[in-house]
Amino acid sequence: MKYLSVSQIAKKWNLSERTVRNYCAQGRIDGAFITGKTWNIPENAMKPERKPRQRNKQQSLLDILQREKASHLSGGIYHKIQIDLTYNSNHIEGSQLSHDQTRYIFETHTIGVSKEAINVDDIIETTNHFRCIDMIIDEAHYQLSETFIKKLHKMLKTGTLDSQKDWFQVGDYKIIPNEVGGQETTLPENVSSEIKLLLNDYNQLKNVTLDDILDFHVKFEKIHPFQDGNGRIGRLIMFKECLKHHIVPFIITEELKWFYYRGIKEWYREKGFLRDTCLTAQDAMKKSLDYFRISYNK
Repeated sequence: MKYLSVSQIAKKWNLSERTVRNYCAQGRIDGAFITGKTWNIPENAMKPERKPRQRNKQQSLLDILQREKASHLSGGIYHKIQIDLTYNSNHIEGSQLSHDQTRYIFETHTIGVSKEAINVDDIIETTNHFRCIDMIIDEAHYQLSETFIKKLHKMLKTGTLDSQKDWFQVGDYKIIPNEVGGQETTLPENVSSEIKLLLNDYNQLKNVTLDDILDFHVKFEKIHPFQDGNGRIGRLIMFKECLKHHIVPFIITEELKWFYYRGIKEWYREKGFLRDTCLTAQDAMKKSLDYFRISYNK
């Protein structure tokens, strides 16, 4: 069999020599082989068909968060979500740190000077919450599991005063019954089985909607699996699942807190209360996405 050089094939096929070399290197020309640095191409080889150019894939919010996190970009949507989600979720649970103080901790990794006393736990849980957000971004595509949920709790509560109490299990379920909003929650001995059932039902859903995520959240909060930190863990899970299923995520602010609580309490009687509250929070997120020119499902 007669073999031709790259330049001869390039002329025959009306291609650049670089393109022909790439075809050879990619194994797209049958029978081509290299000796030293020279490609030998069968005279009767067929010209490969050009692959259609791929259109630029539209990047999702999750794609952008992962990229900005990896590049340590300052001032982008990742930066904003870290501060806003951490401040609001902790503030709902009683943290006294201001939005500016939360921003300062995130941006400088220091506390800053304050004339007022600052609760050490507020600082620890703020820095821990930043790490939790990183985790839900890194593992957004993972299926929800007990291991994931417990890992989030351990990350949030490690180093706090609670972690020093012998009756408080960091990264594990409660051992003492608790109430939320004056309502009884699942007894400690039943938590594991109920969480497993909740996860099994949720993970079998084919096309997850906002209502599915809200329903999971309500059930999770009613189980109240941990001694403390349930609200923040639950809201982190909601944010993660929205990212995973290309639903615009949202942040429950102080202004929405009581509507949010009412929505959880009344979910089984009227789903509109919680849904409308979360849609309002979602609208705020959409404004941020519009500002940063990030596309989303309308």
